[in-house]
Amino acid sequence: MSPSAPDVITYIGVPLAVLGVLPIIYNTISTLATLAKVRRMLQHGRLAGIARGDVVNHVIEVELPRYTLAPLHREEEHEEYWRLCEYPSHIPGGSWTIFNWRTNPIGRKTQRIDYPDQLRQPQAEIGFEELISFLLDLGAVPDEVGFRLLRGSGLWVPTGTPLLLSPNRRERVLTIAPLDDSDGHLSLAVQWSSTWGMRDHRSLPPYWVLIKGAPPPDHCSKSDDNNLTSEETNKLTLDKKDASADSSDTRSSAAMKYTPILPPAIRCKVGVNGLLSAIPDDLDTQIFESLDVKHLEAHESSPTTKGVWFASAITALGTTSQTILWNYKIPPEILAFAKKDSIPCGVLVLLDVVEESATPEWATRYENDAEEEREQRFREMSEDGRAVMREQKMTPEERTEAVRERSRKKHENWIASLNATRRRNAQRAETRMMEAFTSPKWGNKLSAEHYLVWLKKDGHMDSSLTLERATEVLLWRMINEPPFAEELTKMLDGWKSFVDNGGLKKGDYSALNDSKVMFGYATLLVAMVEGSVTAARGSLAMDLQECVRIWKRVRLG
Repeated sequence: MSPSAPDVITYIGVPLAVLGVLPIIYNTISTLATLAKVRRMLQHGRLAGIARGDVVNHVIEVELPRYTLAPLHREEEHEEYWRLCEYPSHIPGGSWTIFNWRTNPIGRKTQRIDYPDQLRQPQAEIGFEELISFLLDLGAVPDEVGFRLLRGSGLWVPTGTPLLLSPNRRERVLTIAPLDDSDGHLSLAVQWSSTWGMRDHRSLPPYWVLIKGAPPPDHCSKSDDNNLTSEETNKLTLDKKDASADSSDTRSSAAMKYTPILPPAIRCKVGVNGLLSAIPDDLDTQIFESLDVKHLEAHESSPTTKGVWFASAITALGTTSQTILWNYKIPPEILAFAKKDSIPCGVLVLLDVVEESATPEWATRYENDAEEEREQRFREMSEDGRAVMREQKMTPEERTEAVRERSRKKHENWIASLNATRRRNAQRAETRMMEAFTSPKWGNKLSAEHYLVWLKKDGHMDSSLTLERATEVLLWRMINEPPFAEELTKMLDGWKSFVDNGGLKKGDYSALNDSKVMFGYATLLVAMVEGSVTAARGSLAMDLQECVRIWKRVRLG
C-alpha cells in the first residue's frame, strides 16, 4: 500500500520544516545572549551606550559616545586627580578610563558586531601635551628610545612601543596603539597600577622650576655669643625664653642678628611668555602670599628685557637639570649670543679675574727693561764721576757753580726720565689693552668657570656653589630684588650689544671694569643658556618637545 499525500507531508515535510526553523531559533537565542553580555559589559564599565540586536541576521549594533578629555584641576579636584577611577572600562579601546578626567561628548560612534569580544570602545581625543604633562605629574618616566623613534618615524612606529614608563621603569604606562580608530591621529594606550604609587600635590608639576636662595653665613656660634655685651646677652636669653613660651612673639634685634634665617625656596611657573607666578615653597600660605613678579614680565609691550633674560635663564636651568618638558622658547637671538665665544681671555686678565699664565700668549713681552735701566744708571754714574773729577781741577768759585749746574741737570734728567717712563708705560698699557681686545676669545662657560672662582675668592659667592646653584641663587635674587634684576639686565644688554656691534671697545671695557661683580654674575647666566643648547641638542627633552609640537591632538584608547 503506497503512502498517501498527507502521510508524505507528515513524515517528511514536518521534519524538514522543523529543521528550517532551528537556525532562526538559534540565531535568536545567540543574539539575545550576546546582546545581554554586551549590555552587562557596558553596565560594568558604566558606559552610556545603546545596544540593539537583529535576531534574524544575528547582528548587534552598539552606539557609544566619543569624548574629548582634559585632566582635572590639580588643586581644586585634588582627591580625584591623585586617584585611579573606581570603575574603569575593560573594553578594548577604553584604557583611558583608568583615570578620572573631565569629559566632553563630541558625537557617537555606531559599530556592528557578531560576538562580544568584537566590541571596541571609541578612542578619546586629548591634547598630547596635556596627556604627557598629566602622566609625568603622576610620576611616569619618559622612555628615551620611544620618543626618539616617534620623532623620527611618526605613525610608522611599531605598535606597543613605550613612550612613558612606570616610576620604577619596569612597566609601560603610555604605548603606541593600533591605528584602527585613529582617523590619521597618533593612537596611544595607557595603563597604571595602584601598586606603582603616585606622586602627590606636594610634588613639583611640569612647567614649574624650584629655585633656592643661598643661605646666609652662620653667625650663631659660641664665639659670637661670647663677643656679645652683657646687655645683649641678657636680652638674647630673655628672647629665647619668650620664643619657647610663645612662638608668635617677635624676637629682638639682637636675637635676630645672631640667628641665621634660611631663605625660602620659590616655585616658579614658566609659561609661553615667560614667568607666570612665583610662590614660596613650604611656607604657611595664610602668612605668605605669592610674590610680586611684575618686574619680570616678558610680554612684547614690556619696556625692558628683564623678563626675557630671566625666562631664558630659568628655562635653561630647568632644561639642564630638573625637567624635560617646558613651555618657554628661548629667543633665537639670545641663543645665538650665548653660543658665541665673546670674551677675549686678555680682558679677563686685565680685570684681574684670570692669571695671565692660564691664558694663551697674547701680549707683547718686554724683557729688556731691566737691562736698559741698569745701562742707563751705569751711564749716569760714569758721567757723574767724570764731572766730579773735572770739578776737582776748578777753582772754588768755579767748582761751586759746576756742582750747582750738575745738580740742576741731574734733576732735569730725572724728571725727563720719569716722563719718558710714564709715556712708555702709558703707550704699553694702551698697546696691552688693544692686544687684550684682540686676544683669543673664550667660550662663555670657560669664562664663567674662571669668574665663579674669582667671585668665591672675593666673597661674592659661597665657596660651595656650583655653576648651576650659583645661577639658581641669581634667579632667586632677581625675583626678590628688583633693583638687582635691573642692574643685572643692564649688564647683559650691554654685553650683548657690544658683541652684536662687532666687539669690545674702550667704553665697553670701562663699563665692565666698573661693574666687575655684576659682569661676573652675567657670565654665569649666559653660560647656563649656552649649556642648555648643548643639553637639548638630540636629547630626550628636545625629542619630546618636538613630538608635542608635531602631534597636537592624539587618540587615547
